[in-house]
Amino acid sequence: MTWGKHPRALHQSLSKEEVKKSTLFKFILAAAGFFLFGRSIGGAIFGFFVGTLVDNYQQIKTMAGQQGGGQRLSPEDLFAYYQQRTSTSDFPTMLIALSASIMKADGKVLKAELDYVKNFFAQQFGQQFMTSHLQTLKRFLDSDNIPLEQICNDIRMRTQEEARVQLMYYLFGIAKSDGNVSDAELTAIRRIANLLRVSTADFESVKNMFYRDVNSDYKVLEIEPEATPEEIKKAYRQMAVKYHPDKVASMGEEFQKGAKEKFQKIQDAYENIKKSRGFN
Repeated sequence: MTWGKHPRALHQSLSKEEVKKSTLFKFILAAAGFFLFGRSIGGAIFGFFVGTLVDNYQQIKTMAGQQGGGQRLSPEDLFAYYQQRTSTSDFPTMLIALSASIMKADGKVLKAELDYVKNFFAQQFGQQFMTSHLQTLKRFLDSDNIPLEQICNDIRMRTQEEARVQLMYYLFGIAKSDGNVSDAELTAIRRIANLLRVSTADFESVKNMFYRDVNSDYKVLEIEPEATPEEIKKAYRQMAVKYHPDKVASMGEEFQKGAKEKFQKIQDAYENIKKSRGFN
């Protein structure tokens, strides 16, 4: 991540005095680098670079503190806040940004949705993280325009395909927490899937674990209802390998729990088809 590329709006949100205070480190560390590296120009350049990172971090921190008292951040400033958060705690903030998008999709944030997110974070990251997570979630929920395109582009570059598909399962879980996936929520999740470049087949597979119709079991396995028993068995084996919980083992206990639930739904779809078609 390149801190020097934050938008100009960040500087415009600070007073001249605050900007002055937050641009000192580049000069202090440049001087320190010059002397520490034997009066080397290279040392001064290195110190200036490190100081610039510190200065930009201080500016973002000041800006976030200014606008945390009920004021809504612009999309540019919200993405700068997102970048500042993900520099130290990557995955939680990614999840929070996407969670807020789904919770806001139908125009109302429901208690069931909030409880779902809170429980997930409590199990995934531990109770000690809950206060900061909720503050970050509120900041995104209060925004009129979450910069999803920029955020999803960042997530796409940081995560593997299996993790992005598992994100779809998590987002559908939020949407279904009140017992129904609304059209607005479905549209929002589909947009995120497109931005994350989740394939249509993978999206439809996860969607039909929550949003069912007469052909949902076939869609979960990414096959047509006319598929032969051999094609069905082959599709199941491929899905079992592709979405085995071990694929997201590095993402934490709660994500593995979701992966196991998704894997079980793949198995259930296969068993339902075998039963309805009468083969073993």
